[in-house]
Amino acid sequence: MDRTIFHCDCNSFYASAELLSRPDLRDKPVAVCGNPENRHGIILAKNEAAKAFGVVTAETIGRAQGKCPGLILLPAHHELYARLSRQINAIYCRYTDQVEPFSIDESWLDVTGSLPYFKKTGQELADELRAAVRQETGVTISVGVSFNKVLAKMGSDYKKPDATTLFTRENFKERIYPLPVSALLFAGRAARRVFARLGIATIGQLAGYPREQLVELLGKTGGTLWDYAHGIDDTPVKHWGERDPIKTIGNSITFRRNLQGLYDIRIALTALSDKVSSRLIRHGLKCRTLQLQIRDPDFRTISRQRPLPHPTYLQKDLFDAALSLLSSSWDLDKPIRMLSLTGAQLAPAEEAGWGQLSLFEPQAPEELKKRESLELMVEDLRRRFGADCVTRASILHNDLGIDTALSGRKGSLERQEPGNTES
Repeated sequence: MDRTIFHCDCNSFYASAELLSRPDLRDKPVAVCGNPENRHGIILAKNEAAKAFGVVTAETIGRAQGKCPGLILLPAHHELYARLSRQINAIYCRYTDQVEPFSIDESWLDVTGSLPYFKKTGQELADELRAAVRQETGVTISVGVSFNKVLAKMGSDYKKPDATTLFTRENFKERIYPLPVSALLFAGRAARRVFARLGIATIGQLAGYPREQLVELLGKTGGTLWDYAHGIDDTPVKHWGERDPIKTIGNSITFRRNLQGLYDIRIALTALSDKVSSRLIRHGLKCRTLQLQIRDPDFRTISRQRPLPHPTYLQKDLFDAALSLLSSSWDLDKPIRMLSLTGAQLAPAEEAGWGQLSLFEPQAPEELKKRESLELMVEDLRRRFGADCVTRASILHNDLGIDTALSGRKGSLERQEPGNTES
């Protein structure tokens, strides 16, 4: 028997959330954006009125205002969105315990076992769910109903806002095959470039291409996308609260102004390595590989990674590796708009140990134990008294947009060399 899967997508979620308290703006073109002063000046969400002017998510504020001179810009309130997302998912959980969030405003539901209880078809239950969310939260959702997750997701995108779309085994090809191949879930940029070279423009053309040749060109991804085009996907919907194992832990900062030179870079890497270290410790993990992403003011981005000498969550180890990686990959005189630092190849801290230390390793296990004890003590203080109760001195009073609770305190602080300060 086929499953009945819903994909529920909140319509213009950020904008809808903001307009709950601003009903006077409901029929006017509105967009939610990042803070231009912190260089997050892009469109995060837009309502239907703004969409009619061609405003799209992720474009710059300036470009959006060029399309829609009367565009009303609202700041983002992420705590509001998180609270509303939890409320909406709680409604979903009244219909099934198989609720799997895909993002803050999207979730899959497996209601196969719920249909006999509610005595409704999948489409009828989806309509009831839409009405419940709209009535209880003021937010509208679009629901895709199908026999697997991929087609349910495509169904929720098919018609918006506040709509239910049913894709069955009998009708899905007729409805999705004319769509551009970019509409297929997980058809990323690299895959689309290959498809363009092959003359594959629509999902139907992809479905008609030999699967074996796609696998040769794109590996496993090629076979998976061919399967999706044929409606083949048996991925289960997770139960509420079920989570995949953590694969990476990272943090990124888009700076208020461009980084210029080594001093700025060291401040930035100090803050990033401190945050990644804190998160690794909190999850009881060490990383074996460090990944670094660098973006310049023209949005050109490079990514680099390297293995670490030993598994670690220590801030200084992460900082030293990141600085070395950046110095070998980037002209330090060139400006930097954004940096991202990520620990990968994670392992439980108690199992990872210190790896195979070299005979020439300058840090003996005893020294590493002492440094780990210090980091654990600092993290315990942060857990009990707040994340900013202990702050690395070198990031205080910076003008890069790196916030700390202590940054606003009065008083002078000597210019210290970032990266080498101990908490």
